[in-house]
Amino acid sequence: MPSVSMPDEVPGTVRNTATVERAGQGAEALHRDMPFTRLVDCGMDHADARELLDRTLHGQPWHVVARELGERQAHRRDQATARGFRATALDAARYAIAAFTFAQMAHDRDTAHKTDDYERLDAAIAELVALRPAEIREFTTPYKHGELNGWLLTPRHAEPVATVIVWGGLSGWGMAYLPVAEALVDRGLACLLVEGPGQGRSRLKHRLYGSRESIGGFGTFVDVATEALGLPGRIGILGNSFGGLIAAHVTARDKRVAACVINCGPAVISVPSGPSAREQLGAFLGTDDINRMDQELTQLQFPPEPGEETAQIRVPCLVLNGGQDPLAPSIAQEPFLAQATHPASRLQTWPDGQHNLYNHAAERNALVGDWFLTHLTTPTASTHR
Repeated sequence: MPSVSMPDEVPGTVRNTATVERAGQGAEALHRDMPFTRLVDCGMDHADARELLDRTLHGQPWHVVARELGERQAHRRDQATARGFRATALDAARYAIAAFTFAQMAHDRDTAHKTDDYERLDAAIAELVALRPAEIREFTTPYKHGELNGWLLTPRHAEPVATVIVWGGLSGWGMAYLPVAEALVDRGLACLLVEGPGQGRSRLKHRLYGSRESIGGFGTFVDVATEALGLPGRIGILGNSFGGLIAAHVTARDKRVAACVINCGPAVISVPSGPSAREQLGAFLGTDDINRMDQELTQLQFPPEPGEETAQIRVPCLVLNGGQDPLAPSIAQEPFLAQATHPASRLQTWPDGQHNLYNHAAERNALVGDWFLTHLTTPTASTHR
C-alpha cells in the first residue's frame, strides 16, 4: 500500500525578486502560447488576463507582470480573510493561483527563477487549502528517490460517488486544472489534481523526469486513490495535452481504471522545431540532447508497437479534439481510437477548438464531468476487460 502524507503547516512565500525573460521568446510567442482563452480557462481573473496581455504587449516582462498580479490578488485574499469575508478571500485565492501559474510558465527551462516562481505558486495553493480544509487536501507519496504530490478535492456535504485523476502536460500542471476539478466535484465526484514525474514539484524539487518507465509513476496515483486515500467508487483518468498520451498508457495498463478522457493529446510526438516547445519537452524528459529526446518520444508513443494488444484501451474512452489545434490534429489522435475497443468510446471535435479547447472551457468541463459521472457510476460502465 502506498503511503501518503498530508502537511500540517502552510509554507511561507519565497520573496526572491530575481527575474528573467523567457530565453529567445518575445511577447508574440508568449501571447501565442498563453492566449486570453487559456488564461481564463485556468482560472485567471478576466481583468488580470487583459492587463497581463496588454502590459506584456508593450514590453514589460511576462513573469514580472504575472507575479505582480498574483501578489495583488494574494494581498486582496489576506485582507478579506482578516475581515471575515471568506467568499471574497476564496475568489482572490483562486485568482492568485492562476496568476502565479502563468508566471512560472514564462520559464521553459528549470532555472532558479522558475523554481522561485513555482514556490510562490505552491505557497498560494497552500493558502487556498487553508481556506477550504474540508474540501481540499494536499498529499504526497514516495516515488523512487523523491515523492509525487497532488491535491484531493471532494464534495463538501456528501461522499463522492467515484474518483477522477487529472494531470496536465509539459507546462500546465496540478492546480492549473482547478476549474476542471470543481466541475467534477459539483457532480459528486472526487478529484485528484496531480503532478507526476516530469511535472511541477516532483521535477523541480525531486528531479523526477518523464520517460517510458515513469508512466508507472503516474499509475501510482491510482494506488493512492484506491488504497492510501481509500476513495470509493470507480476510477477515471483525465489527461490534458501531452498528459493525454500518458493517460492512454496508464488506462491500457491498469485494470482498475474504468474510464478515460484524452483532452487534445497526440498519440505520436516528434521533437518540436520551435525552441520554446523543445525546451519544455527537454525539461520534462530531463535532457537537452535532441537524440535522446527522440528516443524517449519513440518509446512513449501510443501504442508502443503497432497492434500491441497490451496497449488496448478496453474501457470507455472519450477523445477530445480541437479543429484549430496544431499540437494535436485529429490524425495524431487516431491511434487512441484504433486501440479503444469499448463501444462507448468516441471522438468529440470542436471545429474551431484551440489546443486543450481553451475557447470551449465551460462546455468541455460539463461534457467531461457528465461523461465520467455516466461511465463511472452506471451499470453499463462495463470494463470489457
